[in-house]
Amino acid sequence: QVQLVESGGGLVQAGGSLRLSCLASGIISSINAMGWYRQAPGKQRDLVAIITSLGGTNYADSVKGRFTISKDNAKNTVYLQMNSLKPEDTAVYYCKITSITAMGFRTDYWGQGTQVTVSS
Repeated sequence: QVQLVESGGGLVQAGGSLRLSCLASGIISSINAMGWYRQAPGKQRDLVAIITSLGGTNYADSVKGRFTISKDNAKNTVYLQMNSLKPEDTAVYYCKITSITAMGFRTDYWGQGTQVTVSS
């Protein structure tokens, strides 16, 4: 059974840094991409950053230049380094892994989320 476990969230002052980790346990084949999403109270869940199986990355405009996504395939772990944090970055952060088989069958796996709170 696949399980994603996020860690590294917490309370930080504006301008500070946090590093989120997402460890995937279980067998996930044909990983297409790994990403981080966030959801603030009363808002929809939005993409923060994504990294493909080939290492290509994409970021939300609001975090470009401040956040960096990376992965360690050997450890089945994806990271999100967050610098220069702002109060508007406050949200629950979710990890997602997308698997797409050769037949085109897609599966999305989600973590349980980790709270990030940035105080002003």
